[in-house]
Amino acid sequence: MADRIFDFNKAENSNSSQGAGADSSLVTWQIVERDDKELSADCPIMILSEEREKLPKHAAGVFVNPVRGTSFAYTEGRVEADVSGKDKDGRDLNHHILEIDKRFIDLEKWLGENHVSVRLTGESRDEGYCVYKIRAVTPDGQNIQADRDSFLQLIIDRLKESKAPDDEEPDDEMTETGHQDLRDINSMLNFLACAKNTLPRNMQYWADRNIALIRSKTITPEERRHAERALQMVLNIQWKGEYFASIDPVRARQILDEELYGLERVKQRIMETIIQINRTHTLPAYGLLLAGPAGIGKSQLAYAVARILRLPWTSLDMSAIHDSEALTGSPRVYANAKAGRIMEAFTQSGSSNIVFIINELDKADKNSINGNPADALLTLLDNIGYTDNYIECRIPTNGVYPVATANDKSRISEPLMSRFAVIDIPDYTPDEKKIIFRKFSLPKVLRRMGMRPEECVVEDRAIDVILEKYRDQTGCRDLEQAAEHLAANALYRIETTGVTDVTFDAHMTRRLIF
Repeated sequence: MADRIFDFNKAENSNSSQGAGADSSLVTWQIVERDDKELSADCPIMILSEEREKLPKHAAGVFVNPVRGTSFAYTEGRVEADVSGKDKDGRDLNHHILEIDKRFIDLEKWLGENHVSVRLTGESRDEGYCVYKIRAVTPDGQNIQADRDSFLQLIIDRLKESKAPDDEEPDDEMTETGHQDLRDINSMLNFLACAKNTLPRNMQYWADRNIALIRSKTITPEERRHAERALQMVLNIQWKGEYFASIDPVRARQILDEELYGLERVKQRIMETIIQINRTHTLPAYGLLLAGPAGIGKSQLAYAVARILRLPWTSLDMSAIHDSEALTGSPRVYANAKAGRIMEAFTQSGSSNIVFIINELDKADKNSINGNPADALLTLLDNIGYTDNYIECRIPTNGVYPVATANDKSRISEPLMSRFAVIDIPDYTPDEKKIIFRKFSLPKVLRRMGMRPEECVVEDRAIDVILEKYRDQTGCRDLEQAAEHLAANALYRIETTGVTDVTFDAHMTRRLIF
């Protein structure tokens, strides 16, 4: 529903637009603020006047140049309209825009300025022709223009997910300097012309500065390449708002149970941490730190959290990070400069709202000459935004939910630890491991190898032998390896000796794995 309506009509404008000879240079629309994520006749992009004639469900034509008016010239794909919406005989083809969603104003202007042939899809109602779909087509209106239309759909998808831009004046300090990937400078310029308001405000000014830098004739080709690359990375991320939909507790618990057996207290603690979203509709103040021995399923729990939150996820292995610059990027003054892993994570996911999985947080190299690289994560975890040295702009992080894993908490600094809700995960008991082998590890291996359950049967005493073999090992990875060993042996016998199934008892199992 509309929150506010801005009426820019003058009384004389309304009167003068009644006849067929209406002056198309008049501003005819009302601007409506909406936040609907789905477009329909009830929540349209715009509403067109049908006083002149009724429009069909699919109407081909062009938007007039914005300096000439706010209207759509219905050409039927058979005639050519000039910039003011008239055909070569001077016949007025205009259908005035009566109402427009504020988010789409810049897009309508861009379509008019570039005289893009479009096909509107809409529905005739008492209030007018309600447009809910726009496609870029050939001038005859018969065929989709693939490249231009894919760009147009990218813009529309971004705009409908965004909030209406506000009208506040920018700070003086900030104004002193003036799915298709956006890969070239022209597509990026077109995107900014249509959908700059989908960027965070500070990034809008940053984008203007980068465009000015790219157009400058005083910089080196290397500097221009870096500026274009930085702009491309930022524009290919969908910068979303801070609202997060409620989670379904029943489905959330089901997801956790699907991933891991047991660990009831751990699952309950995870649920208690993230259920806050249902009341605040913001991410919890603290991320999750899952601490425990190797092989118990910490990473599986982290991926399960991403599924529960219905967010894309990206992972970072701290054991491979030896310098904080790898996280925060290198300055553009270097020829081989590049953005840091954190910024790359945004780019890979294509969204500003992500679950950031930090594997082996305790394995970060504390002996690095530039300090512990894990400490560079502090600004990310504080949710106040961080600055990538390559991008040279503050990146908002209030849509990032960090989930870290660690084997040894003592290797993590106190400041870093204080940013997490720490959940200690104990090792499984022998009885739990026995159930995990029978219900999870063995069936998983058999499915992977294309075997039926009756082809490889493992007796209870045989499972006890496996547990005895790996009694000093934590987690369940060794159980899965043992299951694969037995299944492979059974498959070999079936394929080479003609038997239909193999049953492993304690004696056979001991002889095979010891």
